[in-house]
Amino acid sequence: MVFRVGHELIFPDPSLADDDGWLAVGGDLLPERLLLAYRHGIFPWYSEGDPICWYSPHERFVIYADEVHVSGSMQRLLRSGRYTVTEDQDFAAVIRHCADMPRAGQDGTWITPEMMNAYIRLHDIGAAHSVEVWLEGRLVGGIYGVVIGRVFCGESMFSLVPSASKVALIHLCRSGWYDLIDCQFHTPHLERMGGKFISREALQLHLSAAEK
Repeated sequence: MVFRVGHELIFPDPSLADDDGWLAVGGDLLPERLLLAYRHGIFPWYSEGDPICWYSPHERFVIYADEVHVSGSMQRLLRSGRYTVTEDQDFAAVIRHCADMPRAGQDGTWITPEMMNAYIRLHDIGAAHSVEVWLEGRLVGGIYGVVIGRVFCGESMFSLVPSASKVALIHLCRSGWYDLIDCQFHTPHLERMGGKFISREALQLHLSAAEK
């Protein structure tokens, strides 16, 4: 059953999501609603022209920061100093690049102008962050997401040159700021870096720790 979200700042219990994780439709993307959603393991995902849809999959694909797998070739790349890595230096550019990246099997992007503006507002209040990867002064990779306590809820990442997004993700894991990177969905790329499925309930334990 999919619920309808109105003006009231409330979501249904995430355990009521359907088999695909679809929980609710409607509402808005104001910072207060987005933060409430992320605190309960819920995120928006929809295409331009569609109503706002809210998801909470029964399983989440995550990387525990202390379990990230860094291959030998990546170790050598990181030691080479080829890339410069920064945090929160150009959040807007990172999200724009993520929106422009072609995705296999996808026609267009779910990162609509409305979504971009919503996450930039979250960044402005210190709730969303980015990692940027630079090559000779040019932004060539990055990742952005919402932070709840010691959980980085990753939204999207991009690479314009080989391995740049991997550099950003490894930087996140090694920063010491996060215990868990919520990748939301499985990809072979993330699995090779140590990603695994955990239950919604296990994720919620990490998210709830932020409120203690």
